[in-house]
Amino acid sequence: MLDINLEQVYQLFTRSKRNTENIIQTAPLGICVTSPDGYFEMVNSAYCQFYGYTESELIGKHFTQMVSPTYRDRLAALHDEFIQGDSNQELRQEWEVLNKKGEARTIIAEAARIEGDDGLPRKVTFIVDITERKQLEERLKLANERLDQLAHRDELTGLFNRRAGLKRLEEELQRCQRYESTLSVAIFDLDRFKTINDTYGHGIGDDVLKEVTSLVSQTLRTTDIQVRLGGEEFLVIMPQVDIRAAQRAIERVCNAVASTPFTKQQLIVTVSAGIACYVDTSNRCLLDRADNAMYQAKEAGGNGAVTA
Repeated sequence: MLDINLEQVYQLFTRSKRNTENIIQTAPLGICVTSPDGYFEMVNSAYCQFYGYTESELIGKHFTQMVSPTYRDRLAALHDEFIQGDSNQELRQEWEVLNKKGEARTIIAEAARIEGDDGLPRKVTFIVDITERKQLEERLKLANERLDQLAHRDELTGLFNRRAGLKRLEEELQRCQRYESTLSVAIFDLDRFKTINDTYGHGIGDDVLKEVTSLVSQTLRTTDIQVRLGGEEFLVIMPQVDIRAAQRAIERVCNAVASTPFTKQQLIVTVSAGIACYVDTSNRCLLDRADNAMYQAKEAGGNGAVTA
């Protein structure tokens, strides 16, 4: 037998318990123990420091005070489910929490179930602060969205730019060929737009472009695609629309633009449009037909649409 008495065993146990408590208190990650009902029984220094509370402010309080009231019932239900369940480990989860000042922080929480001195289960939760990482991820996401916007969208109007728009047209033409459906396009530009720029300045000219294209989008179907080809020239892609329906749609656009005063100067603007319907051809040929029809509309005095 080992030459050790009960007093030595007690001393070893006490020292081991004290060491464990010291490890928990000095651990660099937040640790808390909650009762079967979800009330704090132990919080370590890192946990208190992260949330901005003292230990005495937390012991005996319900742990859901660390989240927005919107999520408290859900979090309490998850706690109860874990306490009453069979698993001794809870899956790692990401949560948005609130510190004492009400500031939102983001944590990764992982939990284990242990048995207390009274034989009842307790939940030990370990938290890691990932707020800075989440903020960096959000900044990267916004930066990527901005890059995507610059790559595919016209900065002034928010429409597809020329490159992205022509790619979309090619995709729609391929869909037409595959399903033998219809497709119409229209090219329009603003009549005598140079006069607006020369008279009122390019700032007002830009406002006119934004307001006109916004009105055109409102007048067309949500499934129609408007593209800025460049300057004051625009393309409208109308999937599953035959030439007659396209003619009516673009005439509505012409009428809507002509009857709406634009900018604070209340400028009256008109557009000329050329319309072409898909036949078994390339997108370049389709655009050329629409473009030629648009110039016919201009030669006829503008403020109207011509079908190729």
